[in-house]
Amino acid sequence: MYLTYFNGAWTEGNTPLFGAMDHSVWLGSSVFDGARAVSGKTPDLGLHLQRVVNSAKSLGLICPLSVDDMAALVLEGIQKFPPDAELYIRPLVFGTDGLLVPVPEKSGFALTLFDAALPGMSGFSACTTELRRPDARFAPTDAKASCLYANSSRAIREASAKGFDNAVMCDPDGNVAEFATANIFLVTRAGELVTPVPNGTFLSGITRARVIQLLAGDGIEVVERTVKPQELLDAKEIFNTGNYGKVTPCIRYLDRDLPVGPIATRARALYMAFMNQD
Repeated sequence: MYLTYFNGAWTEGNTPLFGAMDHSVWLGSSVFDGARAVSGKTPDLGLHLQRVVNSAKSLGLICPLSVDDMAALVLEGIQKFPPDAELYIRPLVFGTDGLLVPVPEKSGFALTLFDAALPGMSGFSACTTELRRPDARFAPTDAKASCLYANSSRAIREASAKGFDNAVMCDPDGNVAEFATANIFLVTRAGELVTPVPNGTFLSGITRARVIQLLAGDGIEVVERTVKPQELLDAKEIFNTGNYGKVTPCIRYLDRDLPVGPIATRARALYMAFMNQD
């Protein structure tokens, strides 16, 4: 079920939003964010909504609604689904007017909620790719901008053609940045829990930050540093963090099977406890 709030009303299905001359259609001026509602719980909703405001500003747009107004709409929309629904929440801000530069005051807004079951711990496979994440000189990497996802799609298509679910992407210098769809963590051969340090080439996620905080509170240190691709070849565990799946293990990297390890399992349990707290 898709439910979208647009121009003051809720509608079901794939609600039309754009015209052929809208700036976002032909020049890519759109940003979005992803949050979650699981049985009515909305972890870090305010942070996700604030990020869509910030992302819009990065692309020269203005989010027409405040964080509080968006949050009220989200809660209104959740009530239209069953109490135990697992939902994806997607606020979208897009340019409607302007030739080359969008007119900020003419930015459009839509909020879509749809059924999306939270993935379990069955895991995914991943390979490498020669595609790179851009840095801030080449793209709006500080925003959750729709235009960045064409590169992610290319990496996923390449991985799929090789028989994998996802791809590890590097930054322009050849260091590990993230998976094509989420942030990456690994447990090294020496037992160090590592994630790439934010360097302006990937979006340092809200779920990523929350998991680091929760693990630290549980006495597990996460080291943020430069990660070389070779380190993944003999890692004890590899897993990702992101809004869609929260914490999901990588169970095959290239030709090597990996366990659903204790750190990923603990990170998932800590996040679920955080999400379900009153």
